[in-house]
Amino acid sequence: MAQSRTTTRVRDKTKARTADIQSGRRVLALEAQGIEALSRALDERFVAALDRLVAVKGRVVVTGMGKSGHIARKIAATLSSTGTPAFFVHPAEASHGDLGMVTAEDAVLALSNSGETAELTDLVAYTRRFAIPLLAITAGATSSLAEAADVALVLPRLSEACPMGLAPTTSTTLMLALGDALAVALLERKGFTAADFQLLHPGGSLGQRLLTVNDIMHAGEEIPLIGPEAPMSEVLLVMTNKRFGAVGVVDAQGKLAGIITDGDLRRHMADDLLGRPARAIMTRNPKTVRPRTLAAEALRLMNAARITGLFVVEDGRPVGILHVHDCLRTGVA
Repeated sequence: MAQSRTTTRVRDKTKARTADIQSGRRVLALEAQGIEALSRALDERFVAALDRLVAVKGRVVVTGMGKSGHIARKIAATLSSTGTPAFFVHPAEASHGDLGMVTAEDAVLALSNSGETAELTDLVAYTRRFAIPLLAITAGATSSLAEAADVALVLPRLSEACPMGLAPTTSTTLMLALGDALAVALLERKGFTAADFQLLHPGGSLGQRLLTVNDIMHAGEEIPLIGPEAPMSEVLLVMTNKRFGAVGVVDAQGKLAGIITDGDLRRHMADDLLGRPARAIMTRNPKTVRPRTLAAEALRLMNAARITGLFVVEDGRPVGILHVHDCLRTGVA
C-alpha cells in the first residue's frame, strides 16, 4: 500500500509538472502569434508615427493607465536610452497639475488597449487644445483615443493569454514590442551609433563593453616616444620613466616608424647595445589601433598577439598608448 501511494504521488507530480509546462508554452505561443500578427499589420501609419517623432523638438511624453502605464514607462526608458528624449506622465496625475510638464514642442504617445481609458481624457484634450502631436497605441480602431490621435497604431484584436481572457498579457506584450520597434526604427533613422549609446550608458557592464580606446588611453606627455637616431641609453631612460615597457620610434614627420619593447632589448643584448641607435633595434610595422576602436577589440588584439601594449595612431602619428592594465582597470574583458 505504501509503495502504491508513493507511486501515485510521483505520478501526480509528473502530471502537474507537465501541465505547468504546457500552460507556459501556451502563453508564449499565443503571445508569439500576436507579435507575428502585429508585424504583418505594420503599414504606413508606422512610418507616419516615426515622421512625427523624428520632428519632435522637445520630448516624447509617454502615458498609459494600469498595465498600459507600466509598459509606457518602459517605452519611455527605451526611447531615452536610444537617443529620443522621453519621460512618463501618469494620466491621473496629469489632470492634477502634471499637464504643466507637457510643452508645445513635445509629442504625446498614449497607450490604451480599449482606447476608452477615462483617465486619459484630460491629457488628450490638452494635446488637441494646444496642437501637440498625439500618437496612440490601441486595439480600439474606432475608439475615442484612435479618433482623436494624429496617428493611431492599431493592435490586432487577439485574445489575452490569460485563460479567462481578462489579465492584460497578449495586449501588453504587443504594446511593448511595438514600442521597441518605434525606438529602434528611430535609432536607425537618426544614425545613432555605439559611441552615442556609450555616452548614455556609462555605468555597468554595457558601458564597459562600449568604452573606446580614446576613453582609457594615455596621451600627451605620457606617450613614450624617441627619434630613430637616439642612442639606446636614452631609449632605456624613456622606457624606465614612462613605465609602459615600450617606446615608440617616430620619424621626422612624426609618424610611428617602429617600437622598442622589453623583448627587443633581450633579443639584442650585447656589449655595444647602449651605443646603438633606436632604428637598429626597433620592430618595424608594429600593431596599432585607432582612437575610436572599442577597448574590448584592442584587448582581443593584445591577447591574440600576446603583447601588453598598443600605440594608438591617427593618420600614422601616435596620439596615445594603451596598456592591458588599462583595460583590466576599467573592467573591459
